[in-house]
Amino acid sequence: MPIIIDEVVISVEVGNREAGGGSAGSAAVPATEDRQALVEECVARVLEILREREEP
Repeated sequence: MPIIIDEVVISVEVGNREAGGGSAGSAAVPATEDRQALVEECVARVLEILREREEP
């Protein structure tokens, strides 16, 4: 029986506590934007791979 995936929800938490990734201040804003961009790129790649597998 084939399995059909209609929607994929991916949650990712990115952190680097050893390198001070949890620090507060103005430096945290660009880090948050970088993390968001990284997550968006990962999700886009995963969805692209799933679409490629779906094509006959």
